[in-house]
Amino acid sequence: MEANFFDRVYEVVRQIPEGKVTSYGAIAKALGAARSARMVGWAMNASHNMDDVPAHRVVNRIGMLSGKHHFEGTNLMQQLLENEGIKVEDNQIVDFEKHFWQPKVSGNK
Repeated sequence: MEANFFDRVYEVVRQIPEGKVTSYGAIAKALGAARSARMVGWAMNASHNMDDVPAHRVVNRIGMLSGKHHFEGTNLMQQLLENEGIKVEDNQIVDFEKHFWQPKVSGNK
């Protein structure tokens, strides 16, 4: 049975190492759906009750915490990132390039 797009997104997100982040677009590109960054965002929004999906490690292409309003509490996304050693100022990751993790492009399953 082929995994649906959201499941494939979650597979990639689960691979993001602690202390690293990636972008919606990088995940979409790795899944062979380069123009589907918004769909990756929808998948992340649907992952709230999935403790094994570190959604806080997915940000927009310039390192902004664009999905932070989907987390409980005012600064939960930022707190989770800072607990992993990632500094955040004004809702943006400091040294984004240093913390960026590039997902590996996978073939279709």
